[in-house]
Amino acid sequence: MKGALRLGVNIDHVATIRNARGGVHPDPVRAARLAQDSGADGITAHLREDRRHISDQDIDRLMDAIRLPLNLEMAATPEMVAIALRHKPHAACIVPERREERTTEGGLEVAGNREAMRAVVAQLSGAGIRVSLFIEPDLRQIEAAREIGAPVIELHTGAYCDARGAAHARELARVKEAALAAERLGLECHAGHGLSFDTVMPIAAIPAIRELNIGHFLIGEAIFIGLEDSIRQMRTLMNQARA
Repeated sequence: MKGALRLGVNIDHVATIRNARGGVHPDPVRAARLAQDSGADGITAHLREDRRHISDQDIDRLMDAIRLPLNLEMAATPEMVAIALRHKPHAACIVPERREERTTEGGLEVAGNREAMRAVVAQLSGAGIRVSLFIEPDLRQIEAAREIGAPVIELHTGAYCDARGAAHARELARVKEAALAAERLGLECHAGHGLSFDTVMPIAAIPAIRELNIGHFLIGEAIFIGLEDSIRQMRTLMNQARA
């Protein structure tokens, strides 16, 4: 093996389905427990400003219900920082957030907001929360992340997953180069967004990447094969790529 590769399972869209009708079903906490039993190494949940999927109560319950590390995806706002400081999850991944977007679109602009981001990283890190920054595979952003004291970056793989033909190969090369740059700078490197059974193996094969965070595809595939099998198949592909 080329080093352990962790799988974080994002359960946001279980809550999306629940919220489409209201009530309590399906339960994202139950999904987290299933993920825990099916080979996940961590659980990711994005608490958005508009609470479109995960709710504050979900975070409360997840903190109590799971043994796995919880990765709280969040915007760099005073409200979300206060919530993270109150709960003290294992990790907080800072993501860009716009109310009108359907999902997270692109990476954080760290290089152009160094001082504001430095303050957020310092607050969370000071509380013992491992901070990661969700950024594009771009050297300027990676260097800025290191400069402001973030120990971890998560590379946005959406462009790679969406690209076809020669563009697909170019985007994969960008991710590889970014992961190596992060490693050289002493940053732990994660990756995620849009990964599926068809796209995960080339990313999983990059030795410098230590963790993949995958959600939408796994929840969608669960409709057809069940959540446990969806996660186990992804875990198998990741292991094969890393072997």
